[in-house]
Amino acid sequence: MAAPPPAPPPGSISDQDFARFQRLLYQLAGIYLAPSKKVLLVGRLTRRLKARGLSEFGDYFRLVSSGEDPQERQTMVDLLTTNETYFFREPKHFDFLVNEILPARLPGNTFSVWSGACSSGEEPYSLAMILADKLGDNGWKIIGSDISTQVLERARRGHYQMERIDGIPQAYLRRFCLKGVREQEGSFLVNRELRAKVQFMQVNLIEPIPNIGPFDVIFLRNVMIYFDQETKRKVVANMLPRLKPGGYFIVGHSETLNGVTEQLHALRPTIYVKK
Repeated sequence: MAAPPPAPPPGSISDQDFARFQRLLYQLAGIYLAPSKKVLLVGRLTRRLKARGLSEFGDYFRLVSSGEDPQERQTMVDLLTTNETYFFREPKHFDFLVNEILPARLPGNTFSVWSGACSSGEEPYSLAMILADKLGDNGWKIIGSDISTQVLERARRGHYQMERIDGIPQAYLRRFCLKGVREQEGSFLVNRELRAKVQFMQVNLIEPIPNIGPFDVIFLRNVMIYFDQETKRKVVANMLPRLKPGGYFIVGHSETLNGVTEQLHALRPTIYVKK
């Protein structure tokens, strides 16, 4: 009889357990965790093992996969999803919104935008600054969604460190942001009026989408790179019923929807129109 594989050293994870977490994250969020992310997984989940009084990753996997503790499973998803973003990221998309989409909108209709993977809120607040500037206080709405409850809480607060300020036009900083003083020095807050105009909600894009919309524009940027082709098709198929005919679907500059759907026409790289 062959000897069992040696146990991994303390603080590490076996290949078998890592593969189990890979499958679980893919099942829950559609995200493939590459083998190179093993160190990341260990680093982010080790403190959860300690918090739950567990010594082995296999024990923690059984806890989150059993369904007996949905909150712990959500915590695991929060820790293992990537949430890199910043204000006015990929500015050409915002230029297109200002110069092409808004001038052609139908007057009298509420202009609606969905930031489908909004992370900690920088993208929807960037959009809100533009719409408040160009359309005024009324006549528009923005929904920001993400799978991570942790980043959604940060987004609702609208409170950021000053190093996140890069990219925000000076006029928007003066109009929409409050600089922290005393114990809040080194940070800034999106003002209350703008925060009130953005609704945040948890949405898992690989599951049926809640009855939201319809939207004139959907931003789904820099998240498709974490999906395989099958998951991309599922996500886009789930989202497209929430986009108005003639509405715009915008992805990140390193992404494409080629081969993903026939319902969208490529207007230019990364910018698509619903047929």
